[in-house]
Amino acid sequence: MKVGPGGRILIGMLAGVALGAVLGERVAAIQPLGDLFITLLVLAAAPLVFFNLLAGLTSLADTRTLGRLAGKTLGYFLVTELVALSLGLGAAALLRPGDGMRLTESAAEQVTGPVGAAPSVADVLLDMIPSNVFRAFGDGNVVQLVVLGLLLGVATLALGDAPRARLATLYEDAARLFRRLVHMILWTAPIGIGALVAVTVGRYGAELISPMARFLAGLWGAQLVIVGGYMLLLRFFSDYRPAHFLRATGSLWATTAATTSSLASLSVGLETARRLGLPRGVYSFALPLGAQLNKDGTAAMLGAVLIFTAQAAGVSFSPADFVTILLLGLLLSEGSGGVPGGGFVIALIYVQALNLPIEVAAIVGGIYRLVDMGNTTVNIMGDMVGASLVARSEARRT
Repeated sequence: MKVGPGGRILIGMLAGVALGAVLGERVAAIQPLGDLFITLLVLAAAPLVFFNLLAGLTSLADTRTLGRLAGKTLGYFLVTELVALSLGLGAAALLRPGDGMRLTESAAEQVTGPVGAAPSVADVLLDMIPSNVFRAFGDGNVVQLVVLGLLLGVATLALGDAPRARLATLYEDAARLFRRLVHMILWTAPIGIGALVAVTVGRYGAELISPMARFLAGLWGAQLVIVGGYMLLLRFFSDYRPAHFLRATGSLWATTAATTSSLASLSVGLETARRLGLPRGVYSFALPLGAQLNKDGTAAMLGAVLIFTAQAAGVSFSPADFVTILLLGLLLSEGSGGVPGGGFVIALIYVQALNLPIEVAAIVGGIYRLVDMGNTTVNIMGDMVGASLVARSEARRT
């Protein structure tokens, strides 16, 4: 019987739990295996985000109505992702899954500085713009690479047809290359995640069971609220009723849950939009762009992982910190790879960017298959609903 990637990761996680329970703190000797896995994922993250963004921006935006469609679509993406990120933060803050971790003092001390001493909004915005492209890649500054990708994508669209087509092909090929690299790295996931789980169980034992259950319940609860919001938008601002929409798109949600990949689900999404009767000019722009930029499910997950990690490390945030948290979370969720495990990479970067212990966030990798089923379904549903809303708005102009 063939075991898929999710099954292999689950086996690795269970083996890690058993090893950690038997060896206790002696299992810390295999920590480098987990560290190597995290390092490989972070290595692939920066170019994956950069070229995925460029491919999405340059391959599907060649229409006269680009400006109008882009304004409506991107406005919808921005609002829904901010709401989703806030819901993820709120759900984890309410259920407090990180409290059950009870990290030792030495683990809590890995926070390198008070997160409350956050830079101003102006400093954050300025730091998003890379002053040196090569330094941004060398430092692995994903936020700067996201901004650079957006600017280069717009600049590419302003070129003539021939150079634009050549660059679009180059971007797509590079994106495929780094997606393949991530797939290769994920073959080591059972070992890497198993090692991380073993070390964590050896240190903290059965305390993990309840916290992870509360984490998953809080995240799924937040994502269900997001789905409820989508249904309200469909009811009042589109030509589709929620029940009809869910029936007509049922096969798509089976695909998102099975593949846990926004990019892998895109072809099914395009065919589903055609069957729904959405205008081709709308869905051919909104769905592929959304697969790159609109990640409501991932945004909710990022917020939940961040608060979970902060609670475990004993770190609290001031109201001013949440401006930085929302800005960084928004940019990073838009830059996630659209492949299985891509959101997990972004979650680790998000936690690390805010000076929290990355190995705590890595624990979520043990249940990430379950997490990603919700992420991907909500991500794609947000794109479909957005295309429906934009289609209704465009129809009213005629």
